[in-house]
Amino acid sequence: MATKLGSRATNLLLSNSVFLFSIGSNDLFVFATAQASALQNKSAADQQRDVAKLYASLISNYSATITELHAMGARKFAIINVGLLGCIPAARLSSDGATGACLDGLNKLASGLDDALASMFGSLASRLPGFAYSLADYYGLSAATFDDPGASGYTDVADACCGGGRLGAEADCLPNATVCSNRDQHAFWDRVHPCQRGAMLAAQNFYDSRPGRYTAPINFKQLVYTSL
Repeated sequence: MATKLGSRATNLLLSNSVFLFSIGSNDLFVFATAQASALQNKSAADQQRDVAKLYASLISNYSATITELHAMGARKFAIINVGLLGCIPAARLSSDGATGACLDGLNKLASGLDDALASMFGSLASRLPGFAYSLADYYGLSAATFDDPGASGYTDVADACCGGGRLGAEADCLPNATVCSNRDQHAFWDRVHPCQRGAMLAAQNFYDSRPGRYTAPINFKQLVYTSL
């Protein structure tokens, strides 16, 4: 970029660009799966230490990456935290009973990382010159959606629209998969991903809703127009 545009133009472009992050779900899901298979061999204290080590590792890597991007000229960061991971169809398959309830342990794991993320970005903002960010609360938005699905136009927040088997989550969304009749009424498209309507609602809430509702300290729109 610097070779083509010149250093000054490149720095201006980078400083006015918004860098969007939405990561962490896979790390937590893989960790929880490994923990579940080793529970019989670990005490509660050992499990808590493992969780603390996981958070420390993820936050350390996250912070180092953001700091490196800042050193390269990035200034505006939009971050989406981890949602109700225990409520995705793939996770519900592991719950007891036929209803496929959410996994509270997995949701608590996500909530703990989200708290650590909020603290981390607050710290980065205090020590990196010109650093601006908006942290979107996908966890809170997910919780509100599951508490009142009808308000978001959903009739099903448990099953995958595209897949197969129990909860539509025992098979991946492939060309021969079963597809629901109205995807906009399902919170989940496949066994792990939200539907298109869910992505749209998240975008609307994170971009232009009142700061403090699902974004902090500012929303994505305010981040875009922030002057540095």
